[in-house]
Amino acid sequence: MSEMKYIFGPVPSRRLGRSLGVSPIPHKTCNYSCVYCQLGRTSLLTNTRTEFYPVDEILNELKSVVSGKVEFDVVTIVGEGEPTLYSDLGALIGGIKGITDKPVAVITNGALLADKSVARELLEADIVMPSLDASNEQQFKQINRPHGRIKYENMLKGLIEFSKLYKGELWLEIMLIKGMNDDLESLNAFSVILKNVTYKRVYLNSPVRPPAEKDVFESEKEQMAKAVELLGGTPINMLCSGSFHSGISDDFEALVSIIKRHPMNQFEIMGFLQSRKCAEPEKFIERLNTTEYVVAVNYKGYSTYRMRNRYGSE
Repeated sequence: MSEMKYIFGPVPSRRLGRSLGVSPIPHKTCNYSCVYCQLGRTSLLTNTRTEFYPVDEILNELKSVVSGKVEFDVVTIVGEGEPTLYSDLGALIGGIKGITDKPVAVITNGALLADKSVARELLEADIVMPSLDASNEQQFKQINRPHGRIKYENMLKGLIEFSKLYKGELWLEIMLIKGMNDDLESLNAFSVILKNVTYKRVYLNSPVRPPAEKDVFESEKEQMAKAVELLGGTPINMLCSGSFHSGISDDFEALVSIIKRHPMNQFEIMGFLQSRKCAEPEKFIERLNTTEYVVAVNYKGYSTYRMRNRYGSE
């Protein structure tokens, strides 16, 4: 299969299983610039919904992948930033449902749930997975660093109202960061907020891949345990994930197509290449180290590879 522009994977998801990804927006285009983002800092901070790519092009590429009999559990609209910024999201969800009967999930930061048109489009998805990383405006600005037009109160109101209307599976994710939102006062505040949200699951996450900013650290085990107790959530690190896959025939291009949307550490890269029966996978690591648009970030004693932003920095 030739290079894919919009479809990637399946990639292993600890929540969704084998996730076939759909990316309808340009790299690092978002209305947040979260301090923990595994893709690095946001390149284009915008809150304007745009038809970045023709929906028919995306759907035709998906048809091609699905016709190849690749095995997957869910189609996930996740993008390389915030997918609800794609103005044809409703048509995209509907089109995907016309191609496959597998569930359609949308991973979103939740910032635009207060927009009635966004909420209406998302009602057609089988699973919606919004983030809620802050218990107040101060944390919101510190952690999510939203576009100037986005206010915490409006974002939270949109989430609560959407949750009451939505008939599918709403899975919340809270990213807990050491010293920012994992103290007892914050956890109690999250507990109060969750009483107003209608959801099926709440996942508790903490940065395990290199974050956008260097002063961002995983929540301590004791604090995560306290969060589980108070919020009744499932720690994502307790879930299992599988292996990566790409339909692109060229091993290096397949590797880059995944890294562009989902940073991979050195062990994941080796496992992916070995699963493709690639000879001398070490040479691909060497090639990544000399590829100008890829950066290796040392984190927790091993290297994780992700794309540089448009300005050439991490």
